[in-house]
Amino acid sequence: MGDLTNSDYYAKNQGNDVSSNHEGGFGVSVMELRDLMELRGSEAVVKIQEEYGDMDGLCQRLRTSPTEGLTGDDLDKRKEVYGENLIPPKKPKTFLQLVWEALQDVTLIILEVAALISLGLSFYQPPGGDSGESCGTAAAGAEDEGEAEAGWIEGAAILLSVVCVVLVTAFNDWSKEKQFRGLQSRIEQEQKFQVVRGAQVIQLPVADIVVGDIAQIKYGDLLPADGVLIQGNDLKIDESSLTGESDHVKKDADKDPMLLSGTHVMEGSGRMLVTAVGVNSQTGIIFTLLGAGEPVEEEKKKEKVKKQDGAAAMEMQPLKSAEGGEMEEKEKKKANVSKKEKSVLQGKLTKLAVQIGKAGLVMSAITVIILVLYFAVDNFVLQKRPWLTECTPIYVQYFVKFFIIGVTVLVVAVPEGLPLAVTISLAYSVKKMMKDNNLVRHLDACETMGNATAICSDKTGTLTTNRMTAVACYVGDVHYKEIPDPGALTAKSLDILVNAISLNSAYTTKILPATKEGGLPMQVGNKTECGLLGLVLDLKRDYQPIRNQIPEEKLYKVYTFNSARKSMSTVIKLSDGSFRMYSKGASEIVLKKCTKILNQEGEPRVFRPRDKDEMVKKVIEPMACDGLRTICVAYRDFPADPEPLWDNENDILNELTAVCVVGIEDPVRPEVPDAIIRCQRAGITVRMVTGDNINTARAIAIKCGIIHPGEDFLCIDGKEFNRRIRNEKGEVEQERMDKVWPKLRVLARSSPTDKHTLVKGIIDSCLTDQRQVVAVTGDGTNDGPALKKADVGFAMGIAGTDVAKEASDIILTDDNFSSIVKAVMWGRNVYDSISKFLQFQLTVNVVAVIVAFTGACITQDSPLKAVQMLWVNLIMDTFASLALATEPPTEALLMRKPYGRNKPLISSTMTKNILGHGIYQLVIIFSLLFVGEQIFDIDSGRHAPLHSPPSEHYTIIFNTFVLMQLFNEINARKIHGERNVFDGIFRNPIFCSIVFGTFAIQIVIVQFGGKPFSCTPLDMEKWGWCTFLGLGELVWGQVIATIPNSKLRFLRGAGQLTKKNEMPGDEDMNEDNEEIDHAERELRRGQVLWFRGLNRIQTQIRVVNAFRSSLYEGLEKPDSRPSIHNFMTHPEFRIEDSTPHIPLIDDTDLEEDPSLRNTHQPQTGSQPQSPNKNNNAVDSGINLTIDTTSKSAASSGPASPLHSLETSL
Repeated sequence: MGDLTNSDYYAKNQGNDVSSNHEGGFGVSVMELRDLMELRGSEAVVKIQEEYGDMDGLCQRLRTSPTEGLTGDDLDKRKEVYGENLIPPKKPKTFLQLVWEALQDVTLIILEVAALISLGLSFYQPPGGDSGESCGTAAAGAEDEGEAEAGWIEGAAILLSVVCVVLVTAFNDWSKEKQFRGLQSRIEQEQKFQVVRGAQVIQLPVADIVVGDIAQIKYGDLLPADGVLIQGNDLKIDESSLTGESDHVKKDADKDPMLLSGTHVMEGSGRMLVTAVGVNSQTGIIFTLLGAGEPVEEEKKKEKVKKQDGAAAMEMQPLKSAEGGEMEEKEKKKANVSKKEKSVLQGKLTKLAVQIGKAGLVMSAITVIILVLYFAVDNFVLQKRPWLTECTPIYVQYFVKFFIIGVTVLVVAVPEGLPLAVTISLAYSVKKMMKDNNLVRHLDACETMGNATAICSDKTGTLTTNRMTAVACYVGDVHYKEIPDPGALTAKSLDILVNAISLNSAYTTKILPATKEGGLPMQVGNKTECGLLGLVLDLKRDYQPIRNQIPEEKLYKVYTFNSARKSMSTVIKLSDGSFRMYSKGASEIVLKKCTKILNQEGEPRVFRPRDKDEMVKKVIEPMACDGLRTICVAYRDFPADPEPLWDNENDILNELTAVCVVGIEDPVRPEVPDAIIRCQRAGITVRMVTGDNINTARAIAIKCGIIHPGEDFLCIDGKEFNRRIRNEKGEVEQERMDKVWPKLRVLARSSPTDKHTLVKGIIDSCLTDQRQVVAVTGDGTNDGPALKKADVGFAMGIAGTDVAKEASDIILTDDNFSSIVKAVMWGRNVYDSISKFLQFQLTVNVVAVIVAFTGACITQDSPLKAVQMLWVNLIMDTFASLALATEPPTEALLMRKPYGRNKPLISSTMTKNILGHGIYQLVIIFSLLFVGEQIFDIDSGRHAPLHSPPSEHYTIIFNTFVLMQLFNEINARKIHGERNVFDGIFRNPIFCSIVFGTFAIQIVIVQFGGKPFSCTPLDMEKWGWCTFLGLGELVWGQVIATIPNSKLRFLRGAGQLTKKNEMPGDEDMNEDNEEIDHAERELRRGQVLWFRGLNRIQTQIRVVNAFRSSLYEGLEKPDSRPSIHNFMTHPEFRIEDSTPHIPLIDDTDLEEDPSLRNTHQPQTGSQPQSPNKNNNAVDSGINLTIDTTSKSAASSGPASPLHSLETSL
C-alpha cells in the first residue's frame, strides 16, 4: 500500500481516505499506480508482469476493457478514488495583498510621509499665549480660526488621494487576474481528447478523463494524463518537456510502454490505458512541488488550471533541468529580480518624482529658514528684545507655524496626481485594448509596446490565416493556375487522385461545415491535409464515402509522416489480393522517387531525370515563388505474391507513379500588408521568423510588404544564419550578430533556438544609440524562451499553446497581426497621456510653489489658503489626470519614430510650455497681489487684521488662478507644439464634462463658499475680468508655440530632466539581473581576483591570437574606431571593481571574444558584454591609446592593435 506517511499525504491531497482505495472495489491503489509510473522501459514491463500478469490483468484490476473502454457508470467513484484530471489552480492574490503591493510606490511613500507630518502638526495646539506682547511679535500675518481649523484638511486630502490611487491600482490588478482566469477556463473547456467509452470513440474535455479510460493517441497530441501503452504503431514520443532529452523515444507495448502527461506524440498512433491523472501524474507531482516550493514565482506560474497547464509548466523546465539544480535556484532568483524590474516609463517616472520631491524639500527648507531668520532678525536685532525664558513656548509656537508653512510648500510641490494619472491611463488603455483583441497580462507591457523598435513575427497563423487552400495543380501534363473543372480531368486520373488523398491522410482530419452563417468551413486536424481534402471537395467529390468503405482498421500498413521522411504512405489491400500504396509529401522528395507519371489520358508514362529537372523549373519553383507549398501525390501497385517486405522502407517507397503536384497556399490575412506599412511608418522593423522554406517565406514576405523587391535585405535560412553568427567553436558572437540583424528581414527554416538567439542578439546589441525594444509573437511551446526574453511577448489566443500564453505579456485573442499595431498605438498613447498630464501638473506646481514661497516670505501669509490649495490640487490632480489620461489614440501616433529608452520624459517643447505658462500665471498673480486693489478699486487684502472676513481682493486672485488652470488644461492636450489645441476635443467626452464641471463647481465655491473657502461673492464685472485673464492662457499658448525651440538653447538642459541613465550602473543592472545570480555576486573577493587574473591572461592570449585578423580588420574599418570623446562623455564607464556584475563563470559571456571587441568596436554601448569588470580597465586603456594613434591619421590603422597589445600586456 505504499508507506504510511506518503499515503497520509495523499489522503490529504485527495481529500479522501486512502484506505478507501481498495474498498472502492478497484484492485490497485493510487500509490501503487504512482510507483508503477515512476519506472521506465523494461523495468516497467517486468513490474507489470510480476504484479498483474500482463496488461489485461492491469485492465481487469482497474475494471476496464482494453478494447471497449469504460462503461461509464462508476466515473464519480473513480474521480473520488484516483482524483480528477486537473491541477488545482494557484490561489489568486487576495485584494489586500494587491493593495499592499500597490503601496510600495516611491511617490506614494513620499506623499504618505508629507501627509502624516502635516496632519500631526495641524493637531498641535500651542500653549496659551496671553503673555505674548512682551515676547515680541512675529509678523506672521492674518491667520483666522477658519484657517487653523481647516489645517487638518490638507493632510487628510493627501491621504485620501493616496487611498484612491492604491484602490484603483489594486482593483485593476484584481479584475485583470479575474479576466485572465476567465479566458483560461474558456480555453480549458475547449480542449478535448479522444477516448473509448462503451466501445464508442468519443471526444471528451481533458478534465473529464479518469483512471481506467482507454485513450486514443495520434501524431501531434499532447498527452493529457499518464498511461501505459496497450497497442501502438510506430509510436515516437518527444519527452523533452519532462526529461530534457531532445531525442524522440520509441514506445512499444513490449519494451517501453510508459507514456507521461505533458509529452508530445511526434509520430504514429496507438491506444493507452490511463493510470494517473491530475496531481498524481508525473507532471502533476512536479507541479505540486513547484507550487509548494515557489511562492516567489507568482508571475511565472500565474494561473494553472488544467492538466495541460501542468504540461506547460514542465515544458519550460528543460531550460532549467538540463543544467541541474543550481539553474533552478538561478531561475527563482531571476524571477524574483525581474519582477522588480521597472518598465521604461515607470523608471522615468520614479526618477522624476524623486527629483520633484527633492526640489520641493529644498524650497520648503528655504521657506522655513527665511521665515525663522526674518522673525529672529526682526525681534532680537532690530527691536533689541532679550530672549526671555517664559517666552520660549511662544517662540516655539511661531517656529512650529513656520514649519507648517514649509510643509505646505512641500505638499504643493509633490505631484500626488502622478501615480493616479499613470494608473488611470494604463487601466483605461488595457480596458480598451481588450476591445482591440489584446488581452494584456502585465500592465507595463502596454506601455513598453509604445517604444518597440522591432517585431519578430511568426508567419503561419499570424501573418497568414492558417487555413491551407489548394490554389494550383499540375495534373496530366497540364499546369492549372487555379483548380480545374472536374470535367477537364480524365475519370481515371480523378479516381486515383481522390482515393489517394482521402485514404492517405489521418482519418481525424476533416472539413466540417461552417459554424457561423456565411463563415468558412471549419478545418479540423492537420492543416495541409485539410487543404488537400478541400481540393477533393473542389473537384466535386466527397472523401467520406471512400473512408467509410475502407475504415481505418482495414488500412494494411501506414508509414506515418515524420520530419525525416517528409512524406506519408498508406498501403491498402485491393479486392484481387494485390496491394496499392498511396504516397504524398514534399514535392522535391516524392518526385525523386517517381519513375512514371500519369499523362493526359491517365496512363502512366516514363518519367526521366531530365523531365524531373524540367518539372522542378517549370512547375515547382514558380509555385514556391508564389508562396505556395507544393505537395506531390503518387501511388505504386504491388503484386499479391510474393508479398513485399514492408519493413524494407527504401525499396517500398520507390518507383512511384506521380499523379499530381498540388500548390497549397496559406493566404496572407487581408489586413496584414496595411498593418505592416503602418509599422514601418512608425519606425518599427518587422522581421519574419518561420519554419517554412526560404522561397515560400520570401514570397509571403513580399506579399506582406516586409520586403520590397530590389531592396538590400537579407532573407536567409537557419543554417546560413548560424553560420554567419557563430565562430569556429560554434559560439554565438555578438559582433557577428551585429553584422547580420540590421539587414535581416526573413529567417526561414528556423528552429526555436534560432528565434531566441535572434531576439537576444537584437536586445543585447549596441549598434544603435538606443537599446532596441523587441516584441515577439509566438504560438508554440517552443516559442516560450523567445517570448520570455523579448521585451513584449505576444501569444496567440486561438492557436497558442498554454506554455506560450504563460510566457507572454499580451495575448492576441484573434491571432491577428494587425492587433499588434493597435497595441503599439495604445502604448504610445499611454506615454503621451502621461506627458500631457505632466505638462499640466508641473505648470501648476511651479506656480503654486513660487506663489506660496514668495507669499510666505514677503507678506508672511500665503495668498492662496490651505483649503483653496486643496481645491487646486484636486482639479489639477484627480480631475486633470482623468481628463488627460483618457484621450483616445489617433493615427498620428503611428507617424513618428519610437521615443526610445533614453529620451527624457519631459521634452524641450514641454519644458518651453511649462516655463512659458508658468511665467504668464506668475506675472498675472503678482500683479493682482500687489496692485490689484488699485486696478479694481477695492480694499487691499494684504494687511487685513486678524479674523477679518475674507477679502474680495484675495478672492479675485484665487478665482483667476483656478480659471487660468482650466484653460491651460486645454493647452496641455498637445505636447508636440501643435497649434490647434481643440483638435478632436469632442471625441473625448470625459475631458469636456470635466472642464465644464470644474467651472461650475468653481462658481459655486466663489459665490457660496464663504468662510471655509475664504471667498466673498464677486459681481459679473469681476467674473468677466477673471475669465478674460484665464482666456489669455489660450492666446499666450499660441505665442509660446511660435517661439522655435532652437532659440531657447538653455531648455535642452531642463528637458533632460529625467535622462535615463543608459550606463551600466542603472539600466544595465537590470539587464544583468537577467543573467546573474546573487550567490555569484557574493563570490568572495579573493576568488573574484583570481578569476580576474585568469581572465586577463585569457584576454591577453586572445589579443595575441586575434592580432593578425584584427590588424586587417583595423585597416578595413577606420571609421569604426571609437573617438576619445565617446569615451570621455561617459565617465561612468570607469566602473569601480566593487561588484562584479557579470557572472564570472558563465560561458554565455565568454562567447564573445573580448580581444576582437577590444581592438575595434565603438566603446559606447558595448561595455556590459566585457566578460569581467576588470577588462573595462583594460578596454579603457586600449581605447585611449587607439585614440592617440588615430590622431595621426596615417599610422592609425596598423598601429592601434599594437598599442592595444602593449597596453593590455
